[in-house]
Amino acid sequence: MTPMPPRSEAGSVTVETVLVVPIIVVLLCFVVFGGRIVGAKNQVEGAAQDAARAASLRQDPGTAQAAATQTADASLASAGLACSSRDISVNTTSFDPGGVVVVRVRCVARLSDLTLLGVPGSLTFTATATEVIDTYRSQP
Repeated sequence: MTPMPPRSEAGSVTVETVLVVPIIVVLLCFVVFGGRIVGAKNQVEGAAQDAARAASLRQDPGTAQAAATQTADASLASAGLACSSRDISVNTTSFDPGGVVVVRVRCVARLSDLTLLGVPGSLTFTATATEVIDTYRSQP
């Protein structure tokens, strides 16, 4: 029996690199995609909390609703979240000292704008925040 000559492994690193690099790039894009989605959800939650706080500081339900809407819009704009459609609802049914104001923010964002990866479709982000109205504040 004659010994076999050693096999050459020249070029195997190149083949491995060609196979592994696209997989790593796809995984990194997936991580970026997931991070942008979580960031957008957090921005909508922050906008709802900001709006509820702004509404709770007003003296009457009318100005509370206006303040909440304006604050939520400003918060979403400053975060750079472009909503293709948005809905801000303010519940002031118990707008008395010791009561609460509830703000619900709904934002539909296109994935292509959100992730910068050209992904088709859209996601709807919804957040609700409740803020207690100061018990000892002065009445109008």
